[in-house]
Amino acid sequence: MAGKVLMRFVNYRTLLELTVGAKRGGIGRTSRFFWNRGRWTTGALGSGGAAFLVGLPVLSGLSFQAFRKVQRSAVVCALDKEEVLEQADYLYSCAETEKLYQLLLQYQDSEDAEFLWRLARASRDLSVLPSTDAGWKKQLVFEAFEYAKRALERDDKCFAAHKWYAICLSDTGEFQGIKVKIGNSYIIREHLERSIELNPKDATSLHILGYWCFAFAELPWYQRKVAAVIFSKPPTSTFEEALEFFLKAEEVDPNFYSKNLLMLGKTYMAMKDKEKALLWLTKAKEFPSHTLEDKEVHKEALELLNQL
Repeated sequence: MAGKVLMRFVNYRTLLELTVGAKRGGIGRTSRFFWNRGRWTTGALGSGGAAFLVGLPVLSGLSFQAFRKVQRSAVVCALDKEEVLEQADYLYSCAETEKLYQLLLQYQDSEDAEFLWRLARASRDLSVLPSTDAGWKKQLVFEAFEYAKRALERDDKCFAAHKWYAICLSDTGEFQGIKVKIGNSYIIREHLERSIELNPKDATSLHILGYWCFAFAELPWYQRKVAAVIFSKPPTSTFEEALEFFLKAEEVDPNFYSKNLLMLGKTYMAMKDKEKALLWLTKAKEFPSHTLEDKEVHKEALELLNQL
């Protein structure tokens, strides 16, 4: 029974996928998520459960001919580090996950954290594609974690390495059981905090940590009791703490992510502040629906507004 009850808040795969949704805002928004040679992080936030969600990216505004030209050059012109990284970031912004993975796989033996964290991200993104079968998905998840781990070992002052270490560690929990997932939650938070310390302007790290807090803050008392049976001191947080991170993310990069607007509304609802909940839920509802995730946010915001 403990397993069933706790699945709601230890499904960190979903929590980490949250990062991906934000990043996929189109080429005009890529700098908001991880430029600085250490850019950002991805489905849909359900009510309850610590989950990182992955949204689908939109295509860039470049012409098809120009896009094809960059695709070709991404494979044949990978000469110096800066050029490869620039090509990798472009492919990422266009959601060319498989091409990006193949490009970066050539540098899997690199000792450079900038290649390794990007390869961790590409492996992880590939693992969540609907076309990826279960067997390969598991392989990619643990492969991504190893790349992130190596990136962190090479450069522990790289904010993106800390962020992707947290995300990839969370993903591995899907295959390791509840006790490991709960134990990992402390480590996940530690690395998200370190990522923010190294780059306070990274809105998605702030958003993910806010969602981490929200997920544990909304745990009902009976789930806390079950968690305490498995872990003497399970993770805890408050809605006030979650709100602080969501607001900070919005301050750093206003309207960067529809999900952040939604979570602000949901947090104010949980805090019984109807006026502010209406404000942020309305913003979430009116956010342009560029992606499937944006459409899901619109739908949930509308339902919550009807409740209010």
